Amino acid sequence: MDETTTKPSPPAPPGSFSPPSPGAPGPPGRATVPEIVAAKGARRLVMVTATDEPSARWCDRAGVDLILVGDSLAMAVLGRKDTLSVTVSEMVHHTRAVVAGAARALVIADMPFGSYQASVEDAVRTACRLVAEGGAQAVKLEGPRPREVEAIAAAGVPVMAHLGLTPQSLHRLGGYRVQAREAGAALALLRQAKELERAGAFSLVLEAVPAEVGRAATAALAIPTIGIGAGPHCDGQVLVLADLLGLSDDPAPRFVRRYEALGQRMRDAVAAFAADVRSGAYPAAAECYPSPEGLADALARGGGGG
Repeated sequence: MDETTTKPSPPAPPGSFSPPSPGAPGPPGRATVPEIVAAKGARRLVMVTATDEPSARWCDRAGVDLILVGDSLAMAVLGRKDTLSVTVSEMVHHTRAVVAGAARALVIADMPFGSYQASVEDAVRTACRLVAEGGAQAVKLEGPRPREVEAIAAAGVPVMAHLGLTPQSLHRLGGYRVQAREAGAALALLRQAKELERAGAFSLVLEAVPAEVGRAATAALAIPTIGIGAGPHCDGQVLVLADLLGLSDDPAPRFVRRYEALGQRMRDAVAAFAADVRSGAYPAAAECYPSPEGLADALARGGGGG
């Protein structure tokens, strides 16, 4: 079994920051890209994924700094086996819903597979569509693509970069595998990270890399790093909401920590509803609307139309 699909390991030791108390909100008001950049070294950033208005609304109320409309919605919401089939139109649709629910967090939309790889022009066009039609405040793209990052940023759209395990490249990588395991690969990742920073990325997601690689990248960059399976030394952390809440099935990646078991609780709640329906316990009198005055007499007089 691959390392990224084993059972979660024990909690990692704390890094150089003191973690916030559960549910502690970030700064008041709508988060901005300059505020996110300024958080580096001052406070840890919290990012989660969301795909609809209710999930965005509740995550926003919990005080997260950033909400990612991730192309992971392919598996978490649409029941697909990987992220590769998600379209720009689907990302626009889900981004619009998330923006409707997020009053404070910065909303970032993933650029889906095939929407930026063919040309820089495609990349800029996709980014502008996610902002103009979806309402995103920033976009995220995968891989060492400084030309695309520079062009999108020049068009006025903030860009979050993404290195390490890049799920859109799963066929090239041979699956969902830990990256930068060897010194040469780790140094290459650090060079790519610096290139993306110079190109104008305002932050960098690091996925499934050794903790020391996460530490080195965080120390080398002036922009925040957001880790997902990259150790405790990153400037922030992100998890897919379905994994965090226990809505996805096992096996979970090694880096996932389940904070709830909502899948089990949903099943139990629906099963209880079904049992009440079948037994006649639902609906009860208190859950019914009162009878119109005089209806019983009218029915007794044969006013039922039969």
